Parts: sequence; C-alpha cells; structure tokens
Amino acid sequence: MSLLFVHDTKIKKDEYGNYYTGGSYNEEVWERYKSVFSNITIIGRKEEYIYDSDYAEKNFNILNNPCELLPDTKNSVKSFINIKENMNKMKIIERNVIKNDYIIARLPSNAGNLAIRYAKKHQKPYLIEVVGCSLDTLWNYNYKGKMLAYFSFMKMRNKVKKATFTIYVTSNFLQKRYPTLGKSVNCSNVVLTDFKEEVLNNRLRLINNSNYKEKISLGTIGDVNVKYKGQEDVIKAIGLLNKRGYKNISYHLVGGGDQNRLIEIAEKYKVRANIKFYGTMSHHMIFEWLKKIDVYVQPSKTEGLPRALIEAMSFGLPAFGTKSGGIPELLESKFIINKNKKYIENIANMIVSFNKENMILQAKRNYLEAKMYDKALIEIRRKRFLKEFKNSLNEE
Repeated sequence: MSLLFVHDTKIKKDEYGNYYTGGSYNEEVWERYKSVFSNITIIGRKEEYIYDSDYAEKNFNILNNPCELLPDTKNSVKSFINIKENMNKMKIIERNVIKNDYIIARLPSNAGNLAIRYAKKHQKPYLIEVVGCSLDTLWNYNYKGKMLAYFSFMKMRNKVKKATFTIYVTSNFLQKRYPTLGKSVNCSNVVLTDFKEEVLNNRLRLINNSNYKEKISLGTIGDVNVKYKGQEDVIKAIGLLNKRGYKNISYHLVGGGDQNRLIEIAEKYKVRANIKFYGTMSHHMIFEWLKKIDVYVQPSKTEGLPRALIEAMSFGLPAFGTKSGGIPELLESKFIINKNKKYIENIANMIVSFNKENMILQAKRNYLEAKMYDKALIEIRRKRFLKEFKNSLNEE
C-alpha cells in the first residue's frame, strides 16, 4: 500500500542530483510512515539553488525516498500568478494522488490543500496533519499576507472539520482553532530518545559555576529571514538593555536565510557586536550548540509546537517564549511574554530576571517536561492511528 506525503517544504539538490530536506524532515521522520505503508512518495517545492555536495551533506538531511518537485510559486508574485506553473503544479499533485493508495496532507500548505481536493475527487483516503495556524502565519508575514489570512484560515478550518482522520501536533491550541468532526489524535512531530540525567547534571553544574551578572547568552533556532520568527524583537530588547547599562548580553542565532535585515536592526540599536549568526547547522551541531548557551528564547509570532524549544528543554535549558501556538503548553506561565504595547520592554525585563535560583528550577522543570515527548510514548500512539487510517480503506 503506497502513501503520498504532501507539504510545501523545500527540497534541495546538489550538483550530483542528490536530494535533501532541511529543518525537521529526516529519515527518522519518514520511517514513521514507512513502518505502516509499503512505500512513500514525497511532494515538496523545488529549491532552484544547486548546493555544493559537501555543504549539503553537512547541513541538510539526505532524501532517499522517491519525490516529486513542484515549481516554487510562493517565491515571488510573478510566479504566484503564473498560470502555466500553477497548472503544472496541479497536474503533478493530481497525477500522484491517482498513483497512490493513501494521502497525507500537512497543513497549512498550498500543496496540501490541492492534495486534499484531488483525494476527494478520486475517492482516495486522506489524513491531515495540522502543524500550524495559517491565520497567524499569514497575518504576521506581511501586508499581503494579512489580506489572505482570514480566507486561508476559514479554508483550512473547513478542510480539517470535514477530515476523517486528523493528527494535531499540539495538545489544545490547534484543536481549538481547527476542530474536526472526524477521528483525531495529538502527536507531536518532536520525538526525543536520548534522556540522560548526565545532561541535566551538566546544565546544573554550568548554572552553579556561572556569574550571570557578568554575562548571559541567549539563543534561538529559526530562519533568520522570516519576520514572524521574532528574532528582531529580542534584538530590540537587548538594545534597550544596552542603553540601561547591560553590556553583557549576547544573542546567538542558528538558522538559514539572509541575515542582512537582522544585521541592520542590530546596527540601528547599536548591539551588532552582541549578535552572533551561525547559519544552518546539522542536528548534531545544534545539540553541541545548545550545551553552550544559557537561556533559550522562542520569540515566534506564530507556531505549532516548536521542535527547537522542546529539544532545548531536553538539555535542561531555562527558556521563555511568546503566547503563540503551542508554546504556552510547554513553558511555565510566568515565562510567557504577552504581546502588548510594552512588548519589547517585557522581553527586556524577562532577560534580566534570570538568576541562578530560578534557572536551576527551570532547568529541572523543563527537562522533566521534555520527557513527555519521549519517542517511545508518542510513536506508539502515532503508529496505532496510522494503522487505523490504513485499515479504513478495507472498511469502505
């Protein structure tokens, strides 16, 4: 029984024709589906840039599964309204829906919406994975996004409502925004396997041996060219603290994309020397990086359930974040920043509120909370639900 997985994720290519995925897609993720279905085909957007193979192997995840590449009509307004490219996109998706037995559409995504349309047309069983909120994503993107936000929200809400099978990555937030009349389960896309008390003990030792009045390092993982990731707000808060005499705060950013916008903001607020960019990192490199920072920050204006935050918590990292998506499901309420007129000042006050006492408490608390995302627990639930989805074809 074959499965088609559809999302707007970008698929990268090197000079030898090898394909790669970035972010949270790796072989471990694909194995979730391959353990239930005999084979899987992946549909994603084609990234035009050709990467050096050494760089790609170091920074991305090799894609060993069959894939179909869609023209990247989200790349510009010209391509977005290009009728030929959009028709080609629809043909690719419909052709693959017809070829496969089951469809999984990850939303929000344009490709996922099309896959659902053609799954209904050709009476193929489909499952929706709800990993984020289209309203928040578009509203916080740009002014054009604001014009499309409500329409996109209602469209996604309607699709999820009518779906027979739905997987949510949150425990509450997305379920409330996008309720379904069908069967559903909550399964985070974040699954952790390596919980060692030694990791927590190392963090506690680091906290005890540090003087946070002398220096403190903050860190965020996320594309640096995407405004709704919110790094600029932290930079502005550091600028505010710099004026108040706090010269000891550094902000470490991991993530791909053009850094120039954030560099300009850092220069404007006279804290360029405080901001460090690392670009894209492999998973192993990220884990080593997490061991070196003091506080993890999740400043996103929109989120599903942030993988990076949970991984940071699994390293015993104290953390704070915004009241977006599933972030409040992970952190203590007093470490959630509310968006209001004093938002930047609130971030600044949060940064300077960290001390040895509350960091020790947070390290222990966050480590235990991250254990809720143990792979052994989540994957049993996910696999049971995927098997139920698979068996639904025999029940019709």
